[in-house]
Formats: sequence, C-alpha cells, structure tokens
Amino acid sequence: MSAGFILYSVSNFSVACCSINQEVGLVFRHCIEEMEAAMKNICLVAFLVILGVAQFDGAYGAGECGKSNPDTEAWKLAPCAAAAQDANAAVSSKCCSQVKKIGQNPSCLCAVMLSNTAKSSGVKPEVAITIPKRCNIPDRPVGYKCGAYTLP
Repeated sequence: MSAGFILYSVSNFSVACCSINQEVGLVFRHCIEEMEAAMKNICLVAFLVILGVAQFDGAYGAGECGKSNPDTEAWKLAPCAAAAQDANAAVSSKCCSQVKKIGQNPSCLCAVMLSNTAKSSGVKPEVAITIPKRCNIPDRPVGYKCGAYTLP
C-alpha cells in the first residue's frame, strides 16, 4: 500500500491529511472534518479579534458627547427624571440648566435621551424630547431629528 498525502490550503493555513491507506471516501470525510475544525478555529479567532476591536475604548473624542459617553451624561439629567416620564410634570431649574449645557451639542442631547441609562430609568423619549421647549430654551435646535423624534 502506498501512503499518500492530500493537502488542502485554507486562508494561509494548511491542513494535511496523511496516510491514505483506507477507503477514499473515509479519507476525504476525515480531511473535510479536519478542514471544518480548522475553519471553526479561524472563525473563532476572527470573531475574537473583531470583538476586541469593537470593545477597544481608545478613540476618545469621536462620540456624540466628545470624551464622555451618553450613558455617563445621562446621569447628569437625573433632576429631569419626572419631567422625562410625564409631559405634565413641572421641569425643575436644575433640569433646565443641565439640558441647556448638554443641549449645546444637539447630537449629544439626543444620544443621552435615547441612551440605555435613560431607557432603564423609565425615560419616555417622546416626553423627554419636549424638555428643551418646556424649559423655554430660546436657542434650542427646533426641528432637530433625534431618532424617530423631532425636537419641538
């Protein structure tokens, strides 16, 4: 019996199937199984690399709120909690002050109102979007699109 070698190349990785002394179908099945295992490993490594790049937190200054993220900024709007849940609730001066500060960057204010922190706090975006108007902020960006909402 002669010993043969079948070499399959998968993305710069070589998978060798050795000793073809058995039935051809069995050998090919074994080679395919080895290739599948190698591909699974390659995919796993690629996934982990992509995941690592996505979690990389080194690109400061590129987000809607500059160096801060919207979830962090959302905590600054704690005085607005009641007003962001009920359109008839009074809006405190502390709330208006914070909205005016964050609202200097409309995309940041929008990201904060739609943030996970705001959602988990019970903020209703359709109500929260009305706070700049309820605070009588004269230079608010009327008509600014914030997701599915528009600033009045």
